[in-house]
Amino acid sequence: MTKAAKTAPKKKGVAKTASPASFSFDSTALVKKLLATAPERAREVLVRRFGLGTSSTRETLEAIGDRSGITRERVRQIEAAGLDAIRSSKAFDESKKAFEEIAEYVHSLGAVIPEDELFELLGKDEKARNRFRFLLMLDSAFFRERETNDFIARWHVDREMAKSIHDALSRLYSSLPDDDVVPEGEMLDRFLEELKGINDAYKNEEVLKRWLSISKHIGSNPLTEWGKASAPAIRIKGIRDYAYLAIKRHGQPMHFADVSKAIGSLFVKKAHIATTHNELIKDPRFVLVGRGLYALTEWGYKPGVVRDVIRETLEQNGPLKKEEIIKQVKEARFVKDNTILVNLNDSRYFKRTKDGRYTAV
Repeated sequence: MTKAAKTAPKKKGVAKTASPASFSFDSTALVKKLLATAPERAREVLVRRFGLGTSSTRETLEAIGDRSGITRERVRQIEAAGLDAIRSSKAFDESKKAFEEIAEYVHSLGAVIPEDELFELLGKDEKARNRFRFLLMLDSAFFRERETNDFIARWHVDREMAKSIHDALSRLYSSLPDDDVVPEGEMLDRFLEELKGINDAYKNEEVLKRWLSISKHIGSNPLTEWGKASAPAIRIKGIRDYAYLAIKRHGQPMHFADVSKAIGSLFVKKAHIATTHNELIKDPRFVLVGRGLYALTEWGYKPGVVRDVIRETLEQNGPLKKEEIIKQVKEARFVKDNTILVNLNDSRYFKRTKDGRYTAV
């Protein structure tokens, strides 16, 4: 066991922006040196399992077994024996500084990091990433958590911290509204509240967002709003969803042509005006409140022509004077006063009482 496996490296402060790894050792030479200590048959299995040869393809136990005429379990045994042989070798003991460097780097990323992101940072190509995958499997300082229903695959160098982060993510998810989203700053503050006891060295935006990305149930949208991954504003699938975000960000009704332009400027997505208009018409999240103007249903707007809005207003409030009707209808529709009056004076639907109020027929 290396020194890195026995004690965690001293933290020099967590980097706010992740930079590709840079080490004092040559990973190619190190892997070659370590592989040389394994028995020949085990070495061949390890090379194929981790993609350490001329091909970067990592083979499954079944594939290696089929080609070699042995069972999957036998391949697993040979692989395990090869790894054990390397761990007990002098070469492995002599390589402790290299493993300490890797552990220090993982600590600088937040000690717990999504698997894909980690290897993207460790190696510039697939062969380099395979070498580091092999190295991390050798040293007990590094632990891989498999993908679950709640979390993506990730690596860590601190079991206790990993558990604290997993628990904090679960609590955070439970506290989030089902359909609404929160600004990124508020989300990070809420996450920090759940992370009591975590070393302050890790409490920066870059690390917090990296930890948030571990959860399958929490996500963000292109406007850096956060919420449950199932929320409509997070689960972006097409023009309708981008239109929803554009109008919500605008904060008031928008013409469909302006919505199309906003999608292009905010999200760098091509959205033809006619296509955007067609999508808005079909989605119940949007309400036509004027000539080409669309608002969000969640703002309290309801579908229907001006006559329907007048009728609903009278049903909710009882007989009203003309001025009161105009005021309330204009809160729900972007129309001219005259349009409201034309509808109000249609005796088929409304009548004027002796005291100057109007009721629905």
